[in-house]
Amino acid sequence: MISASEFRNGVTLEIDGQVCQIIEFQHVKPGKGAAFVRTKLKNVINGGVTERTFRPTEKFPAARIDRKEFQYLYKDGDMYNFMDTETYEQIALGDDVVGDSMKFIKENEMVKIDSYNGSAYAVEPPLFVELEITQTEPGVRGDTATGASKPATVETGAEVSVPLFVNMGDKIKIDTRTGEYLSRA
Repeated sequence: MISASEFRNGVTLEIDGQVCQIIEFQHVKPGKGAAFVRTKLKNVINGGVTERTFRPTEKFPAARIDRKEFQYLYKDGDMYNFMDTETYEQIALGDDVVGDSMKFIKENEMVKIDSYNGSAYAVEPPLFVELEITQTEPGVRGDTATGASKPATVETGAEVSVPLFVNMGDKIKIDTRTGEYLSRA
């Protein structure tokens, strides 16, 4: 059991029969009245975000979330196919579970699949990936002093904003959480 005074970002709890992850929390001690904990909770099953306050003495059971490494195999229609590299068991997840997390992932790369009670609810890509630029316009000479950027399409089909000196065929490093260009690889 975790009390509200022990809340931290990323902790997963069962609240009122729902599995929720704490996105933000704030301990508030007003001048008058009792202290309370203001939180922003994300329902891990349906993705809904709610704000809620708790007394510091309230307790909730911790939810057991399984995170397991899988290899991304291929996309078939709107289903993404993954394989457990230990048991060679394959699973297929739909767009509703995967969401935008696969836009920087190539075939045969490793991802983590989060599940609760055997039901997968999210896919975690690696934090950083290296991808090749397949389409971008050449930078204009003399525009480098402004720190300008241009759009570029990478080999997975996703679009990122890159500096002017990056050309077609270059490999770049991308942060998958924000979709930002980090450096040339």
